[in-house]
Amino acid sequence: MSIDLYKPFTNPITRETFRCISSKPEAYTMEWTVAPGGFVPFEHVHVAQDEIFHVERGEMRAKVNGQEHFAKVGDMLIAPRGVKHIAYNDKDEPLVCIVEYKPGLDHYTTMQCFAGLTVDKDFDRRGLVNIPKMLYLLKRANALSLPRPAFAPEWMFRLGMETFFVLGTFLGWESLYKKYTHK
Repeated sequence: MSIDLYKPFTNPITRETFRCISSKPEAYTMEWTVAPGGFVPFEHVHVAQDEIFHVERGEMRAKVNGQEHFAKVGDMLIAPRGVKHIAYNDKDEPLVCIVEYKPGLDHYTTMQCFAGLTVDKDFDRRGLVNIPKMLYLLKRANALSLPRPAFAPEWMFRLGMETFFVLGTFLGWESLYKKYTHK
């Protein structure tokens, strides 16, 4: 059975909960809830999509291209494609955002892979999902929706996908892809 992103899933370490609202070619839209003290586990770049946060509740602290921003209820914050960013909830109340990824591309499949690893508790002590497996899954999906760690240059990220695709093929990670995406 594949991962149904319309049902919420939570990373217990980062304290983030994700729930898909809509998945269309023009945008993938989700509700992103971050408990007090919650955070995105690493600064990253969306290679081919803009990420747009609409704050519905609470306050978000974010760094976009090294500049700190604060967004309150009613505010919108944009992390343009190709620009490094990270977000936190430093407040005592939950942060709730509607987040859009534009264009939508195949973000539903990318999120299924991320959700599968999260639900299977295949993450490290910082809440970061298993990177070799995630790179395998992205390559297996021929994903266009690519979240890349900001510390990894494009060439290194692509090399990692190729390397872990070969390794994952030998280790039987195809079963994860089928389990998460039902493809």
